[in-house]
Amino acid sequence: MITLTIWSDFACPYCYIGEARLEKAIKELGVENDVRIDYRAYELNPEASREVVSSTPERFAEKYRLSLEGAKEQIEQISALGRELGIDFRYATTQYSNTRDAHRLMKLAEAKYDRETVHRLNESLFKAYFVENLVLADHAVLLSKAIEAGLKEDEVKEVLNSDRYDDEVRLDEREAMMRGVRGVPYIVFNGDFAVPGALTLDGFKNALERTLKKVSESEPKERAHQCGPDGCQLL
Repeated sequence: MITLTIWSDFACPYCYIGEARLEKAIKELGVENDVRIDYRAYELNPEASREVVSSTPERFAEKYRLSLEGAKEQIEQISALGRELGIDFRYATTQYSNTRDAHRLMKLAEAKYDRETVHRLNESLFKAYFVENLVLADHAVLLSKAIEAGLKEDEVKEVLNSDRYDDEVRLDEREAMMRGVRGVPYIVFNGDFAVPGALTLDGFKNALERTLKKVSESEPKERAHQCGPDGCQLL
């Protein structure tokens, strides 16, 4: 079993694309039972408003100093990468807001639920933002998506109406800072080596095969034995 530790944000297009490629690589290699994914929080903008204050093309243009048309073209190119994976990727019409509460719900899921539920919630939150274009700071949206993923309504409400798991989110981000992470996705393969950014499908396959091979080679092998007239000995 190997562990992949992923730092990401639900408003990051390459995080969604990267995780989708990674999951496809895992399935195509047939190693679903050999890989565990641990999710870590990373807010692209911890100070982002809880309200939607601008369109994605406007925000993209300002951030990267592009014309509005240039921003739209690059956003469409990114969306096309998502559609190649079968995702109805609608980056241009996303509604950007603060994502901390979404990350706090992931911490709830990781603390109290099984890995399948954690995975479902992670996927549901990405889909809510990039496919359904919902506002992830909206507690009604988060409650609905959490319940759909299998979380209990009362537990979700308790977290959303408090600052519970806020420290855990900040701890993830402090660890990322200590690692020198400057962007996401950022994936650590079994504590061995890190991959910044969304690799290609083949890139992820190579990284997985490299990690699995290293783990296999490091596992203690059962030593053969030989028995004769004077007893048995290990070879």
